[in-house]
Amino acid sequence: MISRTEVEAAWRLIRPHVRRTPAIELASSSLGVAAPLALKLESLQLSGSFKGRGAFHKLLASKVPAAGIVAASGGNHGAAAAYAARALGHKAEIFVPTIASPAKVARLRTYGAVVHQIGAVYAEARAASEARAAETGALIVPAYEDPVVFAGAGSVALEFAEQAKFDTLLVAVGGGGLIAGCAAAIGAATKIVAVETEGTPTLHEALKAGRPVEVKISGIAADALGASRIGTPNFEVAQKLVRQSVLVSDDAVRAAQRALWEELRVVAEPAGATGLAALMAGAYKPAAGERVATLVCGANTDPGSVV
Repeated sequence: MISRTEVEAAWRLIRPHVRRTPAIELASSSLGVAAPLALKLESLQLSGSFKGRGAFHKLLASKVPAAGIVAASGGNHGAAAAYAARALGHKAEIFVPTIASPAKVARLRTYGAVVHQIGAVYAEARAASEARAAETGALIVPAYEDPVVFAGAGSVALEFAEQAKFDTLLVAVGGGGLIAGCAAAIGAATKIVAVETEGTPTLHEALKAGRPVEVKISGIAADALGASRIGTPNFEVAQKLVRQSVLVSDDAVRAAQRALWEELRVVAEPAGATGLAALMAGAYKPAAGERVATLVCGANTDPGSVV
């Protein structure tokens, strides 16, 4: 299981290649949240989400063959992998499910990747990507089930902790790479809370079962939080270091997206607003004096969908 040491090493390696994204500290009652709130605008990261951190770390820490890289994604990881591959001079083939948003597919193509839309859900796109890698010899860049990837993702928590003071960090969960990286980075001293939509309760169900289990995926955030099973190494970290897991409705996510736009002029995709939704809807209730924080972790959506 990775620790803060591995996340710190990953951050040192990727730092020249990624953005230091801004953090905003808000007073109590901002955005309908009773406690002081810090937001990390990782939505402004290269390629539009936190995924760039993990993708750059995987490519920089690996020997990339002439065939380049292959990745499967709901959209954000694919964009990050394609961006990192282009920046470092590698070919990229990206496999996405048919539920991937048009905005994310368009972004992939602007980065010069060959894009394949295959399967109704992420798991089917992933199987197709693995078959393609076996044919070509390309490096597979996993979306989340890889300690190298989530060590890079966890660098966002180290950076955030330098920018703002908080007791609790709420993290949206899909396959578990982001929360595993954040928990490994700062979970020993900071309360880490997992947030998922009711239609994507992958970690929530795994924690109840005591092991990763298959979950039927649906709803507003299915394209980004749509892994049907939590990654095994990710779950091992989460089971040890994540203190609480909560679920939010699709309506709560939409309300959080609108609040971010209306009050801060920040565009967030559904997954990017999921952590805030838990605070606004009361799925997570801060204690008196508790300082809370969350990541606006992605912005790859049609801006018109949140206005």
